[in-house]
Amino acid sequence: MFKSKALISALTSIALVVTSAAALADPGNGKGQGNDKGKAQHVQDHGNPGGGKDKGADHKDWSHGPTVDRGSVHSTLSRYHSYWNPGPALPPGIQKNLARGKPLPPGIAKKLDGRLVGHLPHYEGYEWQQAGTDLILVAIATGIIYEVLSGALD
Repeated sequence: MFKSKALISALTSIALVVTSAAALADPGNGKGQGNDKGKAQHVQDHGNPGGGKDKGADHKDWSHGPTVDRGSVHSTLSRYHSYWNPGPALPPGIQKNLARGKPLPPGIAKKLDGRLVGHLPHYEGYEWQQAGTDLILVAIATGIIYEVLSGALD
């Protein structure tokens, strides 16, 4: 009886260690090594000081997210101007909190017209939203702001 309990306990411990290591090897969203799911995502620094790290985001490395072509987004907004309305400017305190790596303040952003969203670049796991006159790209799962295009909807 004692030997079977010890054996079950040992096997359970080994299984927990192995599955924990496997979970740590791939952090999800296809960001683990060798798990590109057939899609290449090109990354760039976005001109942030510190080699792609944003001081307001606890030095988070942004090299694993999508590359946002700001020129293309601005061009799309110009072409489909009738699909969006400029929002009122946000108060300075809230505007300051709209930064890369920070959580999106609740109740600030609104969804964009589906017709416009269909023309903007699509990034898996992210969505475009409007906050005042800013266009922001937000991680769907976490609500963390990935990109802010200040004054894009002015």
